Amino acid sequence: MSGATKKRRRAAGRAALVGAAVLAVGAGVVAATGIGFSSGDKAKAPHSTLPPATVKVTERTLLDTQTESGKLSYGDSTTLVGKLSGTVTSLPTPGSTIRKGQELYRVDNTPVVLMYGKLPTYRALTVGTEGADVKQFERNLWDLGYRGFTVDNEYTEATATAVKKWQKAIGLPESARTGTVDLGHVAYVLDAVRVDTVTASLGDAAKPGDAVLTHTGTVRGATVELAVSDVRLAVKGAAVTVKLPDGKTVKGKITDTRSKVSDSDSGNGSGSGSGNGSGGDDSSSSETKILVTIAFAGKKAVSGFDQATVDIGFTASKRENVLTVPVSALLTLAEGGYGVEVVDGRTTRTVAVKTGLFANGRVEISGDGVSEGMKVGVPA
Repeated sequence: MSGATKKRRRAAGRAALVGAAVLAVGAGVVAATGIGFSSGDKAKAPHSTLPPATVKVTERTLLDTQTESGKLSYGDSTTLVGKLSGTVTSLPTPGSTIRKGQELYRVDNTPVVLMYGKLPTYRALTVGTEGADVKQFERNLWDLGYRGFTVDNEYTEATATAVKKWQKAIGLPESARTGTVDLGHVAYVLDAVRVDTVTASLGDAAKPGDAVLTHTGTVRGATVELAVSDVRLAVKGAAVTVKLPDGKTVKGKITDTRSKVSDSDSGNGSGSGSGNGSGGDDSSSSETKILVTIAFAGKKAVSGFDQATVDIGFTASKRENVLTVPVSALLTLAEGGYGVEVVDGRTTRTVAVKTGLFANGRVEISGDGVSEGMKVGVPA
């Protein structure tokens, strides 16, 4: 076989392998396992045809990284629905934070107060009322500093006495300090809220079921939607880096991952040059994404930015202190598996290798006869 023929076969093998590796990484496959060889196959006899170029085998930390565009946000927005009838007389300012015991808005100049809990308010609470909603309210009342009653499922005279003190503190007139908590005067959420948007207007006629405002959590984080093929990046608890609009980079951690299905509309149509054709067919299809939520190490890390676009850096895999070569250095072997062409002066020999992580154009290799600093052939 002529030297020119050997060169052509070697180049073709590398070209096919590099193309396959690119396709594999693009599909989310970042590692491959080499095939074992017998001792006779591990090193081929040397020959004198040199490759067009060489590189050294280097030891380094290999990272499978990827950067995606995300957004700073306070998380999902939730709508607060009112349960009172009357006139809207006071509303909060978008962006304001409201905590336990504080006023959300007013109807007929009577405050609707925020309290913490999972159970929505669904009835008035008065002496003799029993249930989990009583205990939830009493827990909040106790946390606000009121005493003289027992936190349990029973709304007693002692509870009513404490409620009258609370009603005075929130500004109710004496005639309204009844010791009864009327339906709609308390709204329950899980934690403090940030007012996102205000949907009601001052002077509106309020009625049960009307949306008053939307709210989010109070801690700013980041969210990013990943393609399903990038699922390897969405690991809960994994560390990420976030590049802010001012160029600074802060650390974050993935706190939640979940599937998100969105509908996308598409229209297709065709027509001929003679003026006859079929109209576009509207169709809708669902696209699944992976919604990733990221929290920051410090609350002040992203202060000064609101709904900004950021670059989020993911590290899917990490291999420390491994031998690596460019992917283009790999050869496909006739008997299966991969090898590299080791250059010794004016001669070369093919050495079988096992492959590990593929990342950023390089690949982890190992095997008998492979060492740091040796020269291997690559395309020009």
